[in-house]
Formats: sequence, C-alpha cells, structure tokens
Amino acid sequence: MQYMPAVSLARAKEVRDDGSIVEIVVWELPEPLPPCTHRFKYRLYYGAGGQCYVRYDNERGKGDHRHFGDDEHDYVFSTVEQLLEDFRSDVERWGRT
Repeated sequence: MQYMPAVSLARAKEVRDDGSIVEIVVWELPEPLPPCTHRFKYRLYYGAGGQCYVRYDNERGKGDHRHFGDDEHDYVFSTVEQLLEDFRSDVERWGRT
C-alpha cells in the first residue's frame, strides 16, 4: 500500500456529562479512497460504555456507510458539512429513543 499524505480538517472529542463520547475526525486525501469518489476520509462516533450508538465512516473496499445501533446502511456522501449535519441529527435522534 502506498502512503497517501492527508490533511486534517477536523478533530474533536467531547466527553458528555452522562459519560457518552462524541468524536469527529475528518481528513482530506490527495485522491479518493476506493470505492469512494470523494477525497475525504472520516470517522464520526457517538457511544458510551464501550457501546457504539451512532457511527459514520468510510474505509477502503467498503465505502461510505453509517451505523445506527445494530443497523448498518450505505451512506450517500455529498459534502463534509452535510455529513456533520447528518451525524448531529442522528446523535440527537438517538438521545430521543
């Protein structure tokens, strides 16, 4: 595997009063990571006590997808801003369930 230099666009971690963790990591790559057609690599996580509630990520060979509880679905990436908004919305939705 060839090294691809990446530029960090976002890196944040919040530990909430209830012990849950929200972590956001986004990089811009010089070229897309197959099968993605965009140049972003990301990992957005919300969970507590070792249990993942919501996660958005993309990986080589698998592409963009999201986890909501035990369910995993493809995710249609459009922009980093929309990705962050979709994640925020799912975190809020999880809190209402």
